[in-house]
Amino acid sequence: MSKQDYYELLGVERGADAAALKKSYRQAAMKHHPDRNPGDSEAEQKFKEINEAYDVLKDSNKRAAYDQYGHAAFEHGGQRGQGRSSGGFDFSDVFEEFFGDIMGSGGRRQQGGRGGMQRGADIRFDLEVTLEEAFQGKTETIKVPTTESCKPCSGSGAEEGSEPEVCDSCGGHGKVRTTQGFFMVERTCPRCQGSGRVILKPCNTCRGAGRVHKEKSLSVKIPKGVDDGQRIRLSGEGEAGLKGGPSGDLYIFLKILPHEIFQRENEMLFCAIPIPMVHATLGGDIEVPTMDGKMARISVPAGTQTGRQFRLRGKGMPAVNSSHVGDMVIEVTVETPVNLTKRQKEILKDFAEEGGDKINPQSSGFFAKVKDLWEDLTE
Repeated sequence: MSKQDYYELLGVERGADAAALKKSYRQAAMKHHPDRNPGDSEAEQKFKEINEAYDVLKDSNKRAAYDQYGHAAFEHGGQRGQGRSSGGFDFSDVFEEFFGDIMGSGGRRQQGGRGGMQRGADIRFDLEVTLEEAFQGKTETIKVPTTESCKPCSGSGAEEGSEPEVCDSCGGHGKVRTTQGFFMVERTCPRCQGSGRVILKPCNTCRGAGRVHKEKSLSVKIPKGVDDGQRIRLSGEGEAGLKGGPSGDLYIFLKILPHEIFQRENEMLFCAIPIPMVHATLGGDIEVPTMDGKMARISVPAGTQTGRQFRLRGKGMPAVNSSHVGDMVIEVTVETPVNLTKRQKEILKDFAEEGGDKINPQSSGFFAKVKDLWEDLTE
């Protein structure tokens, strides 16, 4: 009996693309699926032929051979032996074909074939750093509570001299399948918890976990210029993996502590400096602190008012992994004298009476505007 043309079986034209081919295949396969036609041998045979046709046409190389030679291309042990249709037919492959797009392309190929090997969890560690330490950089030793691979069992979880065995419930796949009507349901194997392996003789040290808790001491290099909220990643210093899997990473989050004198904004530093009234009035040089522990000199012009700023180039914070250094901004506050003696008060009164409005132009101008405003309102 001659075979039916593959394109006719799937109900598509010879030039059909992959999407049309897949759509027609699904419709035909569902129509003739054995679960929908229990006891119907003809439907089962049709179902196998449909899958055989799709197996050939979805492969570009097989399809080209079929278009040129027809069924003869797969006779006498040609490419036919590579298809799923030769010999017995695995109905679970149809499940993967139908639902692979929804459940991911994992299917049986991504199940626990590596003995449940899992990567360890990442760890977060918060580290407080002073502004001086952020400016200079430093090496800090920290202690991190974590897990490491159990040495007696080499992380396998099994007693020394034994090994985990393949789970007889799932055959090492980590998942089991059950049929519910037309649908096939896949779930994690309850015996091995998805690892595909079972430990019959657990290690006495880790009790089968494959890892033990430990406080680890690590040396951390804090580069110059780090800022609040930045993080440092130490690869492989997180929790140990399961069943020989790789360790996770350690992420160190930095918190820059407030400073008593300096405020920071990126690479800029700000510092408020009080200066005596006489110094602000007559002018002169003053020394101001810098983050490197030295003093810098700035020239204050005569008549300097509160809020005036002075910029010191290259006296700010360094940028991380860069030669660039920010600036420092000095903002002066003119300090009013307190605790004056009787003689000092008399001198100030004489000074004010002699100078009049000329020595305080801003305040005189302000109150003059207030006076004009009130006069306009009372007219």
